[in-house]
Amino acid sequence: MASEMGQSSDELRNAALSYHRLPRPGKLEIQATKPLGNQRDLALAYTPGVAAACQAIAVDPAQAASLTIRSNLVAVVTNGTAVLGLGDIGPLASKPVMEGKAVLFKKFAGIDVFDIEIDAHTVKNVVETVAALEPTFGGINLEDIKAPECFEIEEQLKARMKIPVFHDDQHGTAIIVCAAIRNALVLNGKKLEDIKIVTAGAGAAALACLNLLVSMGAKRENIWVNDIDGLVYEGRNTLMDKWKSIYAQKTDQRTLAESIVGADVFLGLSGPNVLTTEMLKTMADGPLIMALANPTPEIMPDVAREARPDAMICTGRSDFPNQVNNVLCFPFIFRGALDVGATAINEEMKRAAVDALAQLARDPPSDVVTRGFDGTESRGFGPGSLIPGAFDPRIILRVAPAVAKAAMESGVATRPIEDFTAYAEELGRFAFRSGLIMKPVFAKARNQPMRVIYAEGEDERVLRATQAVIEEGIARPILVGRPSVVATRLKRAGFSIKAGEDFDLINPEDDPRYRSYVQSYVDVAGRHGITPDAARTLVRTNSTVIAALAVQRGEADAMLCGVEGRFLSHLRRIREIIGIRPELTDYSALALLITNKGSYFIADTQIRQNPTAEELAEIAALAAVHVQRFGIKPRIAFLSHSDFGSHDSESAHKMRRATELLARSHPEIESDGEMQGDSALSEMARNQVLPHSRLEGSANIMIMPNLDAANIAFQMIKVLSGALPVGPILIGPAKTAHILTPSVTARGILNMTAVAVVEAQERMKQPTLFA
Repeated sequence: MASEMGQSSDELRNAALSYHRLPRPGKLEIQATKPLGNQRDLALAYTPGVAAACQAIAVDPAQAASLTIRSNLVAVVTNGTAVLGLGDIGPLASKPVMEGKAVLFKKFAGIDVFDIEIDAHTVKNVVETVAALEPTFGGINLEDIKAPECFEIEEQLKARMKIPVFHDDQHGTAIIVCAAIRNALVLNGKKLEDIKIVTAGAGAAALACLNLLVSMGAKRENIWVNDIDGLVYEGRNTLMDKWKSIYAQKTDQRTLAESIVGADVFLGLSGPNVLTTEMLKTMADGPLIMALANPTPEIMPDVAREARPDAMICTGRSDFPNQVNNVLCFPFIFRGALDVGATAINEEMKRAAVDALAQLARDPPSDVVTRGFDGTESRGFGPGSLIPGAFDPRIILRVAPAVAKAAMESGVATRPIEDFTAYAEELGRFAFRSGLIMKPVFAKARNQPMRVIYAEGEDERVLRATQAVIEEGIARPILVGRPSVVATRLKRAGFSIKAGEDFDLINPEDDPRYRSYVQSYVDVAGRHGITPDAARTLVRTNSTVIAALAVQRGEADAMLCGVEGRFLSHLRRIREIIGIRPELTDYSALALLITNKGSYFIADTQIRQNPTAEELAEIAALAAVHVQRFGIKPRIAFLSHSDFGSHDSESAHKMRRATELLARSHPEIESDGEMQGDSALSEMARNQVLPHSRLEGSANIMIMPNLDAANIAFQMIKVLSGALPVGPILIGPAKTAHILTPSVTARGILNMTAVAVVEAQERMKQPTLFA
């Protein structure tokens, strides 16, 4: 993985340890979902009120689904015997991995998780321990348990427990592999029952893939399994078990090289460089190569493609197309299972997940994907897009309902869904409040990295962000800073990136372009009070001036400044050098807050003190353009102390008129106002005041009546909710430029780099829109 990230193993290790250690240990916390602010709350939550819930469950155990967290609570359970690529490291050392799994459940599907690491090493001990947990959980996700014990453990638990038991290492991988195979067969015109499948690896994942393929129609006689001891054949006595023996072939062949001849599918779940180009050349026409070993696959995609240009290729890595990533499956199959109270995850539900993922990859790209936000998917269905990308927001909308329906049809659902339209709407609301808002922006940025210049290149936060930008592959950084200072601080931080190799450096004390920069400054700002003498001084001393000139001269595509100093001082330099788009009246600023309840944009948080109705409508329309870059449909609320005419103040009139102006000039944008904050965020509250609002659901863009309201709201929400801020996003410059704030973190700089890159990409592709 270190090679994928462009980072040395020591740097990656140190960064990972800091990530897990700071600002507080671990990746999870428990939060209360009910108020506990007074004596009555305490009486309801605990004694004596809690007795009512206990008695109801005692009478009817099904009431636990509506009275407790159980129906949305999964246990991620391991004994630490087969952790990632680390092997048998024990339960305690596996805890960071299980916490990570819990985070993925929560982020992708809203499922709460307790990670359970058990000191149990026999099948009997694991089964007894996990089975005893059934009253606590709505489902069990077994994780990182070595084969063949994992097969027996899952089998016994499924027989004993009346909740879903799912070993993700097996079945999550199997579902995604089968979806990829199904779509590869669509493209090469072959049938599952006719193809020859050859594996390298016979562990839990490989055998689960084969078992699911057989349940879908593959023929056992066409499946050839190889492990570390060679081909699995009838009569072999070494490294055999009852699960592997099912696929033993009656043959004189003994090696992968012999068995792969004429194969249509190679399924690799083994180790690096197992598959050679010579073997590839003996496969059938249009083969599917699934080289899923991580971090180094059985064969590198470029090597495979050179040997077999007609091959379709999948890996387990995020830096190649067709990544087989279990996050495509396990959150959503559990989401569907929990939502119908399934007593198991059966073959019908797994096949439904396969069908849903395969169909999604074949469907026309969503709006997000069409705009190029999700890497390879932007090309549409084809050899490079056999399966959806991990951050396609449609996955939960397809897989969870498909699994829920299959559970109902196969008779394992205890709480059938009556209205699937309403269910889909609820899933859709979650899909866009899951905290993954930056992912599509980063994916788009990686497609076409741009040159981003950082004015405060000596600041340690900028240097840390530069390291991350290089790792993410989203931009070519240009730093303004003294070489000796930058080198010293990089060394102190433990980074190995170097000026001239990984990033470019402009030395303000000695740059050969100094004279031409001075002349450029005089040319663009001479009529704004910048004399030649002033230009000579500022080009030496003001890093924002240098960064802005680099963008203006076309030597950088975007700039970030503001890590040090006052916002308006930076804005002054951008105004005189880069200028404002001619059709706009002034700049404005849009800030993003990523909270646990969703992502919200607030404007104008920095610049216009008391904008007019016309200016507010302009800000709203421009904010909508920026929000669409995140793959989000803009929903704009013009906020006020007044709620749809409840007050008759000057401010209320202004927000009312701004609403009308935006609706008239941009009827395609969903918006309404004037309204109070609770009406903007709650459709139920809004309907009590105005049942037929033009706004649906929760607003995601809040247009404030003045600078005080916007900035105060932004700062308070940031602190009170622990939200992650992104921005400010500067609206209106003639070229891409953004001004950060002194409180920004390295992560905030990284996020704004991605935002700036995407904006610069659009300016390059559609220059007339920014003329």
